[in-house]
Amino acid sequence: METGFIKGSGCNLPKIDSLMVASFFARNNDFVQRNLETSSRESYGDDAVGYVQLKRESNICTVKCRVCPEHKVRSKPYTVTIIVDEKNSVIISSQCHDCAASAGGCKHAVAFLMWLHRRSEEPSCTQVQCYWKKSELSKVGTTLKCITTTELAKGHASTSSDASVFHKFVEKASVLNIRNCELLRYVQITIHEPEGLSMYQLVQKYKEKCCEKFIENISVLFTTDLLKRLKNIHDTRAAAACGMS
Repeated sequence: METGFIKGSGCNLPKIDSLMVASFFARNNDFVQRNLETSSRESYGDDAVGYVQLKRESNICTVKCRVCPEHKVRSKPYTVTIIVDEKNSVIISSQCHDCAASAGGCKHAVAFLMWLHRRSEEPSCTQVQCYWKKSELSKVGTTLKCITTTELAKGHASTSSDASVFHKFVEKASVLNIRNCELLRYVQITIHEPEGLSMYQLVQKYKEKCCEKFIENISVLFTTDLLKRLKNIHDTRAAAACGMS
């Protein structure tokens, strides 16, 4: 920890609301849209940010952290500094000191800024969370052998159990003879269509646990006439693809 700094925790971080974030990005054109979209996501920032420290001088709060690289997690973390004018509710700067792209508003500066914003939006809790600790992402390969998708993605996606709309779509697509829809590749409309003979469709149809039984069931489908027709379809598609290239 640097001289004059204290450990960051849930009770001493500067408050950064949505208006402050929007105003900061509006004033700083260096932060390109790609960085804002990829680095502001919760699944990256919350696991990548660690060793948060801060100091206050009058109305100025300086917050520093180390951001773990997203891909080379065992590499040296990036040091990011954010300076906030707490009296006037203004983010003065957000800078990454180690990244080659820092002059253009790199993703690590965005990740830490949005991390601070999310901490400001969290409700007050009875237990104070200390943020002077190693990031979860940087533990991969040391104390953690791997990081699961569940740990990366917080929350749960809501899904509907009502499949009526989907079935109506499939029925309408069949009537209109639509075949160029990616979704329909996973729906078995008829076994005689080439897509219906894919491994995915055959496994869905027969659902056999025994490999020998599965092969026995599907072998009767592949008659000589069908194989010739499939070859003609393949040759036609291949010729069309060559003509487009």
